[in-house]
Amino acid sequence: MENNQTKEKLLAEIGRLKKELKKKKKYGLVWEDKPEDVVEMCKEKLPVIKEVKGKKIITDKNKPINLLIEGDNYHTLSILNYTHAGKIDAIYADPPYNTGAKNWLYNNDYVDGNDAFRHSKWLSFMEKRLKLAKSLLKKEGIIVVTIDDYEVATLTLLMNEIFGEENHLGTVVIKSNPSGRSTTSGFAVAHEYALFYARSSSAKIGRLRRSEDQIARYKEKDKASNFEWVNFRARYSTISPRLQYPLFIKKNGSDFRIPDLEWNSANRNFKLLEKPNNDEFIRYPIDDSNQLRCWKWGIETVKNQKDTDMAVRLDQRKQPTVYVKARMKDEGMLPLTWWDKTEYSATAYGTNLLSKMMSNDNPFDYPKSLYAVIDSLRVLSSNKDAIFLDFFAGSGTTGHAVMKLNQEDGGKRQFILSTNNEKKIAENVTYLRIKKVITGYANEKGIPANLRYFKTNFVDYKEANDKNKIKLTKEAVEVLCVKEGAFELVQDSPDFKIFKNHEHYTGIIFDQLAIKNFKKAIHNIKGKFSVYVFSLGDDTFDEEFEDMKQKVKLSPIPEAILKVYRRIFK
Repeated sequence: MENNQTKEKLLAEIGRLKKELKKKKKYGLVWEDKPEDVVEMCKEKLPVIKEVKGKKIITDKNKPINLLIEGDNYHTLSILNYTHAGKIDAIYADPPYNTGAKNWLYNNDYVDGNDAFRHSKWLSFMEKRLKLAKSLLKKEGIIVVTIDDYEVATLTLLMNEIFGEENHLGTVVIKSNPSGRSTTSGFAVAHEYALFYARSSSAKIGRLRRSEDQIARYKEKDKASNFEWVNFRARYSTISPRLQYPLFIKKNGSDFRIPDLEWNSANRNFKLLEKPNNDEFIRYPIDDSNQLRCWKWGIETVKNQKDTDMAVRLDQRKQPTVYVKARMKDEGMLPLTWWDKTEYSATAYGTNLLSKMMSNDNPFDYPKSLYAVIDSLRVLSSNKDAIFLDFFAGSGTTGHAVMKLNQEDGGKRQFILSTNNEKKIAENVTYLRIKKVITGYANEKGIPANLRYFKTNFVDYKEANDKNKIKLTKEAVEVLCVKEGAFELVQDSPDFKIFKNHEHYTGIIFDQLAIKNFKKAIHNIKGKFSVYVFSLGDDTFDEEFEDMKQKVKLSPIPEAILKVYRRIFK
């Protein structure tokens, strides 16, 4: 009897395990998830931010406020999931490359090449942060993550898992070290990778500026623009029968025409209804390998643009061939997957540039080339009002790049930088670099911009009781200011605060009994208000503001913050 029961239990356990195995993914990354101290602490302490007032830089109140947040980026990303969910246009991330060179801390211990779990630790570390980052992107947002050969394979699989393989826009190879880095294998590594992923199919990559050599190709000019002549035969291999019609070309190269044709729907081809004249010959889109290709345009487009954008010219074999004008468009060119410019050298335009800015005192290893980051941002977003996030900010190259782009075209792009303060990097490198870009350095003029510096802080929150909710509300004031982009204090009282920016006001009410006094305070203030009212539950107090509903947008706190944190820290 006992043996039968044991057998039944064993069969039941086998059945359970089979079901569990069916739930497991069949393809992708599998690793041992390693606990992380900064993640575990959020089960009892909730992250907030506090401004370091002495580091504020304001040059123009009408310009956007840029943010530098000192602290672990897991905590910063958690806070931004409340303040900026779905608001970020693009993310640039330059994480630790996990080379085993003891330059990356995990749970207060450097990870080296002898750590048997270093890949698992790195994947655990990256997965948590990339998932938080994804929810910050707009629907049309794009993220780029730079990496080298140590983790490019695992990162690609991880990004496919989080963002979807179908949203992999491309992997760019950047020649960042022209002289090459020697390796034990004998190869001199001269490159790194940049993985571009979209938030959804709505995303569109931006264009890059043409080089001088590329611009020089467009030697011809008409009333419309500069252009170059290119063969009318398409280079792409996709075959479309509608683009495989014949052309009649004058033997002396003076003109061409589309003959009388009839489309055969059954055979999906054109039937020629006339023969060429004695001074004409027939030309199909056949390439040098004698393969039938396609013309670039359909028949109707040719009829409309023949006189302005097409002509017969001699090809390389001195044969009359139809050519079309390829125009130099203002928006630039599609980025290639191979980036090789002198300005992409991380030594010349990263390390040396930073040393120049810091008066040769450069406490940061391997900063990115400023111009490689600038071009990455151009690809990420063509929006001149874009918000860029870099949660591995390091030396602050992304902030520098955003300000350079604004200087070039008068844009109002904004950056949010997050970095820890290991070896005083946040204070002595990131902040100092941004300050020098704003105020000027060496022979470089300053670029007017605004910056506010924050540090992550924590609120004890072991239980969701009334006392802790009150505590969180009072400590979350600057979180709300960041959410609303309103930092200028208009009124400060024990029961409520009012802030403003150049567009609207933000009110924070700590005691619902103070609603009456708050309404009196804002009665004669013109403008829209975002008002956060403390509530032990989820009450927005709509009835109390019925007479101001056109002026006021209400939100309860801290419940809205707690909802986000419950999702993240569950």
